[in-house]
Amino acid sequence: MFGAGMIRNLGKELHDAGIKKVLMVAGGGSIRTNSVHSQVTDSLKAAGIDWTEGWGVRANPTLEKARELIQVARSEQVEAVLAVGGGSVIDTSKAVAAGFYLEDIWNAFTGRETIKQALPVYTVLTLSATGSEMNSFAVLTNTLERKKWGMGSVHIFPRLTIIDPAVQSSLPFNQTVNGALDATAHILEYYFADDTAIATNAINTALLKTIMEMTDRLKVNSADLVARGNLAWCATLALNGLSGVGLKGGDWACHSIEHAFSALKPEIAHGEGLGVIFPAWIEYMSERMPERFQGWAHEVWGEHNVSRALRKFRDKIESWGAATSLRDLGLRENDLPILLEIIMSSRSIGIFSKLGRADIEPRLWDGRRPVCRSLA
Repeated sequence: MFGAGMIRNLGKELHDAGIKKVLMVAGGGSIRTNSVHSQVTDSLKAAGIDWTEGWGVRANPTLEKARELIQVARSEQVEAVLAVGGGSVIDTSKAVAAGFYLEDIWNAFTGRETIKQALPVYTVLTLSATGSEMNSFAVLTNTLERKKWGMGSVHIFPRLTIIDPAVQSSLPFNQTVNGALDATAHILEYYFADDTAIATNAINTALLKTIMEMTDRLKVNSADLVARGNLAWCATLALNGLSGVGLKGGDWACHSIEHAFSALKPEIAHGEGLGVIFPAWIEYMSERMPERFQGWAHEVWGEHNVSRALRKFRDKIESWGAATSLRDLGLRENDLPILLEIIMSSRSIGIFSKLGRADIEPRLWDGRRPVCRSLA
């Protein structure tokens, strides 16, 4: 459900599905100040739905919190999981829904257990970024092992998502930007995988341009509901399957690298980290296979030269006040050895590009080259 006032329908939808009690999963408390919590609970009360609340999900959500909430869900004998928040809350809720029936939810990430059933997942989105509200994936960080890994299953695809763009009007601009960069990165992970998927990349080009335009508008006026709604819808479409049709599953090297950043330093916003990594990746990869990036340069940036398009991309990120360097992200030179080890522990780094240690290590230390040139 999309649009202003849609949260009021939540209770009826749960009631019609035969659900009597839910675990409401939430973050640090912002939903209490932006009226979302009261809208949700009013709707639940009106429909006679019982609920228990699980708070404290942080950005870059953790395995530990998911395990804690799985125990709550079991002890409270809930029949569904209701995520009220952004992507971190939704991913945690998906893990809880699946983990309810597993020996240990981390086994779903490592492949030791297969998800065969899950509690129904419902979401009320408060920050558009990850697209988790309309896909079957979840990412958690195992803080003890410094692994930020993903998993997926049709059983954790949300039964219902409510997106009311108006509730995002109170977001600080940096959070809006982080969401825009995350959505942009999801599209770019697919964009360069196959230059014969012309129709899909025409859609992706429109999404990329709209994300930029709407974010520029929200920088001027955070209450611009047209911009807010269009940005929210772009973020959903960026990772609901549409943006990847015919693009061979995408690449995902940049996500693998960024997952190492935020596994090492959880305070790094995922979208902001991607905003540092993706321009560096494009710079490196366009030297190896320039023809793959010409379409992006021309269609998105109006340039026939990839370097000029890349400069515009970096300038746009900088104009939004987002990080453009590893130093901006809080990373220092003494972080690089462990950062490299975390990156290399990933199960794969890229699909069509397949980066190895020889590609990554020199660029973490060489101040003249992409990924970490910004430590200089």
